[in-house]
Amino acid sequence: MKKDLTFLKKNRLTQYNRTDPDAKVMVKPAHNLMAYNSQIVVDDSFKFIVATEVSSDGNDYGKLHSMATQTKEITKNDDITIVADTGYYSAKEIEKCQEDGIDAVVSMPNKEKQQKDRGFFLHSDFIYDKEIDSYICPNQQILTKSNSVITKDNATKNYVYRAGSKTCKACPLRDNCIPKKTAYKRVSRSECLDSVIKHKEKMQSNIAKELIKRRGSIVEHPFGTIKRHLGWEHFLVRGIEKVSGENALIMFSYNFRRLLNLIGIALFRKLIIALKDGNIQEIKGEIEAYILLFLDIWKYFIKIREFYNFREESVIYME
Repeated sequence: MKKDLTFLKKNRLTQYNRTDPDAKVMVKPAHNLMAYNSQIVVDDSFKFIVATEVSSDGNDYGKLHSMATQTKEITKNDDITIVADTGYYSAKEIEKCQEDGIDAVVSMPNKEKQQKDRGFFLHSDFIYDKEIDSYICPNQQILTKSNSVITKDNATKNYVYRAGSKTCKACPLRDNCIPKKTAYKRVSRSECLDSVIKHKEKMQSNIAKELIKRRGSIVEHPFGTIKRHLGWEHFLVRGIEKVSGENALIMFSYNFRRLLNLIGIALFRKLIIALKDGNIQEIKGEIEAYILLFLDIWKYFIKIREFYNFREESVIYME
């Protein structure tokens, strides 16, 4: 045990798996286990898995912008709307998407619910004064900027503003502001606040609310199909490079199954014969919408599967 603790301290680690050093502890509903985190992006039109990525992070912070960027490159479409749940929310990632012109519809965590349930003032009750870079509390007292900086949510900096302990102690509104054992009130201000405000306004629209409602039925369905119909529930290889390859194979298998469901076996046979005889133009109109996207995704998955030594062949694009 002492040797293991020395190893962790020397390598500045908090956890290490001898069997698979790349795997990390993941919090699951039934129990915690050493695992990988697989993300997917699903096309709303045909339900293809457009992009996928494997990481050893226990959460989805920091994945929104990279997955959205991959999707733009794969689909060759700059005008996309990416929809994600609260797990992907990060002020820094939202800001990156806004800067790159990506329409990100991501649920925001309700951080004020606990305060509201306890009868305390909300963050919105404290007014920011830009001229003096301070907050004004409901009792018209000033919360000045401290030297403390809280870093969270994928390296997003939150600057801390606080009142004096003597001011809070004598405040007639104290019971509606802070717990009895807390000496003074403090609020934080994100470095990405302008982007957060813009995003919050968008998320209050009916369009955004409807997209969030639809998200579960679109992106969760492939995982159910993969686990129940394809019988895949865990990775069979070790190391993030090989795991990424296996993940790509599984996702591509789902896409192939999905393609057959869309065009049918009969049309698929016609496609194979047309490819063999070089008469692809004859059935172009029947399959173009499905195949164009499918082939772009196929090329992307082949690049991920390098550990299997697959050789990338020329792909026919029907333009």
